[in-house]
Amino acid sequence: MKKLLAGITLALSLGSFAAFAEEPAKAPATPGAPAAVTAPAATTPAPAATAPAAATTAAKAATPAPAPEGKKLKANPMVTIPIFLIIIAVTMAVVVWSAKRTKSAADFYTAGGGITGTQNGWAIAGDYMSAASFLGISGMISLYGYDGFMYSVGWLVAYITVLLIVAEPCRNAGKYTLGDILSFRTEPKLVRAVCALSVVAVSTFYLTAQMVGAGKLMQLLLGIPYKFAIIGVGILMVGYVVFGGMTATTWVQIIKAGLLMTGAAVLSVLVGIKSGMNPFQFFNDIVTSPNIQEHVQKVVLKDPVAVAGFDYGQRFLEPGLFLKNPLDQISLGMALVLGTAGMPHILMRFFTVPTAQAARKSVIVAMFIIGSFYILTTLLGFGAAIHVTPQGITAVDKGGNMAAMMLAQKLGGDISPFLGDLLLAFLCAVAFATILAVVSGLVLAASAAIAHDIYVNVIKDGHADQHEQVMAARITSLCVGAMGIVIGIAAEKQNVAHLVALAFAVASSGNLPVVVMSLFWRKFNTAGVVSGLVVGTIASIALVMVSPNMTYPKKIAADAKKVVVKLEEKQATGALLSEKEMKDLDKAKADYEKNKDGKSMLGLDKPLIDLKNPGIISIPLGFIAAIIGCLAFPSRRSEEMFDEIYVRQNTGIGMAKAIDH
Repeated sequence: MKKLLAGITLALSLGSFAAFAEEPAKAPATPGAPAAVTAPAATTPAPAATAPAAATTAAKAATPAPAPEGKKLKANPMVTIPIFLIIIAVTMAVVVWSAKRTKSAADFYTAGGGITGTQNGWAIAGDYMSAASFLGISGMISLYGYDGFMYSVGWLVAYITVLLIVAEPCRNAGKYTLGDILSFRTEPKLVRAVCALSVVAVSTFYLTAQMVGAGKLMQLLLGIPYKFAIIGVGILMVGYVVFGGMTATTWVQIIKAGLLMTGAAVLSVLVGIKSGMNPFQFFNDIVTSPNIQEHVQKVVLKDPVAVAGFDYGQRFLEPGLFLKNPLDQISLGMALVLGTAGMPHILMRFFTVPTAQAARKSVIVAMFIIGSFYILTTLLGFGAAIHVTPQGITAVDKGGNMAAMMLAQKLGGDISPFLGDLLLAFLCAVAFATILAVVSGLVLAASAAIAHDIYVNVIKDGHADQHEQVMAARITSLCVGAMGIVIGIAAEKQNVAHLVALAFAVASSGNLPVVVMSLFWRKFNTAGVVSGLVVGTIASIALVMVSPNMTYPKKIAADAKKVVVKLEEKQATGALLSEKEMKDLDKAKADYEKNKDGKSMLGLDKPLIDLKNPGIISIPLGFIAAIIGCLAFPSRRSEEMFDEIYVRQNTGIGMAKAIDH
């Protein structure tokens, strides 16, 4: 029966993609955004005094190539579709194999604790390196240089927090979910219910961003209609989780991580060959590139005329082009570094290994893989800036998300046209597998919170046999996957970049404070858990909703009015506008009329705070709320049980048995 269902799932998913693979590409309603993080255009010029002026002569002498007209990046379906089908077929074979091994709740949620440290490290890397990492960060580096690299460092440093604070204690103190960790010395039903809501909120925010990214990516590259791309991804995602559980999800993540590292490594070698494998020549190519110089001058710093004695190429290798506000940088760093340790789909991975030593090893392996990957994305981003040019990248996608794809096609095409198509097709398939692996982990985390915490332990009061628990998990996974498909389709025209900020803000402000204090503070209790989760979650969501991440129509109208005034002034001097300028003028007038009286989702004209990520405010609020709630409603029972959980989180003795109730 399982084989039959898995076969039907495979047929449906292949049909969703293949039936529309030959249709002509439709431009997305909102360009780009295949990655969860989309780099917005810089609006404030960085101070010129901070940059040196070493290569001004070269900057003036070089003449940049004309910016290319807008075009579409289109993969060759004759090459891409077979690669897609191979990856889908291999991963579905893994599901069929995994289904035979998934018989108990432990098998479904944690692969029976039989994943080795090395395997789990690769799976963590596969779970963590999302489309945002692969596409968004390389694109950000190609447009903003050094700041794009600094953006990626936060995700690597985050695993130091995971290694030192939560990996071993969580593995020893939990069973399947975050609720298991928090409910041991508290009122279990109340804590599990509140914890499940937080987990579902984080998973939904992150899942929506990934689903929309999948739809946009398939639409942009393969011409598959957005709706059918979402449905195809959703069917595969549900198949992985419902039939294969954690075992299938783990191996899909391992396969994806291997493919991603292979693709990035091959492309990085090609970039290095272009510079003679000489790092000094590589950076010299960046500084002396006339296209990069023009991009920094006119697009990023908004200098209409080049400032005498200013080296725009060197400026590309210095901070401050994208992350301009130091406070925003600190806030973002706090959310990334602390939010990762509170991400439910990451925490869940530590329950899949047999020992605490394996949990530590898995983090170290993951750090090595993720660190290597971000070094490679740096080479890809700078390589795209040199060889594809920022002008060429933004002509295809203003957010820069197609930079790595365009680089693959360009460098491969320099050797042979077929190799260019092959590299592009391979990276398309890798990006697709990346999204599948991440969304599968998110669906599993959300379904575990609902099925294990709410149904088994709150509704059934822990009295559910193994068959009932597995059925509840599978039904819940199916429902969560269906919800992801519906939300993904509904959010097609929405800017979902803020959902990533929401996910990390909630994880760092709500989940992490209560996890840390539950493990390490003797007086922590039920009131502390509930108040920390509720205040941290609500504060982070509320702050993001009034931040610059949201859409403010009056700001759009103000920007459009500036374009109208500038072009009409040019007309008033008697100059003729080009065809592109006429289109820009018409669009700006339409944008102004459409948005001049509009307000944000919360009825605001402009953001109430300037921070794109509210971590610097919401994280302390989460900790303070947890502490105040704990001290206001002390519990002697929680204090008395601290010694027991302290021993178990350090040794793992008796913990699995103790919470199997």
